[in-house]
Amino acid sequence: MSDTPLVHVVVVDHDGGDLTGACLASLRASDWPADRLRIVVVDNASRRPLVDRLDPALLVGDPAVEVMRSPVNRGFAGGVNLGLHERSDADVVALVNNDATVDPGWLAPLVATLAEPGVGAACPKILLADRAVLCTVEAPTHRRGRGDRRDLGVRVSGARVGDVDVWPRTRLVNGFWGFEPMPSGETGGQWTATSASLWVPVGADGPSGPVALRLAADRPTAVTVRSGSRGTASTVGPTPTWVAVDSDAEPVDVVNNVGSVRHPDGSVSDRGWLEPDEGQYDAPADVAIWCGGAVALARAYLDDVGIFDERLFLYYEDVELSLRGAARSWRYRTAPTSVVRHVHAATSVEGSAFKERFNDRNRLLVATRHDPPAVGTRAALRYAVATGSYARRDVVAPLLRGDRPDATIVRRRLGALGAYARGLPAALTDRRTR
Repeated sequence: MSDTPLVHVVVVDHDGGDLTGACLASLRASDWPADRLRIVVVDNASRRPLVDRLDPALLVGDPAVEVMRSPVNRGFAGGVNLGLHERSDADVVALVNNDATVDPGWLAPLVATLAEPGVGAACPKILLADRAVLCTVEAPTHRRGRGDRRDLGVRVSGARVGDVDVWPRTRLVNGFWGFEPMPSGETGGQWTATSASLWVPVGADGPSGPVALRLAADRPTAVTVRSGSRGTASTVGPTPTWVAVDSDAEPVDVVNNVGSVRHPDGSVSDRGWLEPDEGQYDAPADVAIWCGGAVALARAYLDDVGIFDERLFLYYEDVELSLRGAARSWRYRTAPTSVVRHVHAATSVEGSAFKERFNDRNRLLVATRHDPPAVGTRAALRYAVATGSYARRDVVAPLLRGDRPDATIVRRRLGALGAYARGLPAALTDRRTR
């Protein structure tokens, strides 16, 4: 009998395409005995079955990849639970997002951390998939007035490196006003304040050409884009314009998550989110919440605490299970020498109605279930008040200016509130019976 723990890895796929294949290939290359590693990928009712999209070589050899297909989309929570059905003989369960890849030596530090007393979850250092350079945007601000009290600089709605569109993987760091309805063709754009910064992905070897941002403004506005020691000054107006800078910045790894932090209002954030990886998280540490994007879980922990609450479907299911375990005195600890790289929000799309609705609903439901009653009540009331603020910004203010209103975000938030209200009786019941 081997002394090496048997690790059962679960990956959930829903139309993941090449990302899922890259994830599975990296898992198969893990520096771990093949006969002690089992990889299960759950095809969550993809439009085209996963087995038709995978390289057949992934399905044979050691360790082989087992594909389980669900006839319905069970969400991340239900998909993982389905993949856990065959875990009874496993010593360790690992969860890895289908849009992540693992370094070959990722498993040993996680398994070693789980051997520490009372540790139920071991968290790797999760980095953004691409190395990136920092760009800043500087512009004078103005106020639109008539219900919109923000100081607006310019609108950023695209990024490219050379001829390659990198906007989907560009990460906005600070100095932005948040997602809001944008003019046609500028989905995902945001307004800056006086100064804003963003990470532009360039790969390990640096930019293959100039870094360019797609910028616009309500009126002709002077703007400067900087990266490294280089800068470009230009003037932009209502028609979006590409402003390029020949960046000489050194590409860096950017942190996605090294464990998670839960705040007094019940919200959760990634520990280290969008910080350059400079070794500041290289010392193992206890954390309050583990991240389901990549984690190793002890068999004893799951046997004691249970599996995901499938009613949450997507988002905060890992938070809820973390809180359930903490209530039973389980610890969660980082293992930063385990490295995972993640294409953040590749499946759900950052800022999308799909992502935000589940994220908001579930945050409120988990607060209701696990926090003191006053905390859950305040969180729901603040969400309602904030929804009113969005209505003023996106509906009332445009009407007062004679512009066309857009209630997209307001409808989404009202939908999240309605979904929270429908899930509230069950959350209160769970609270009484836990």
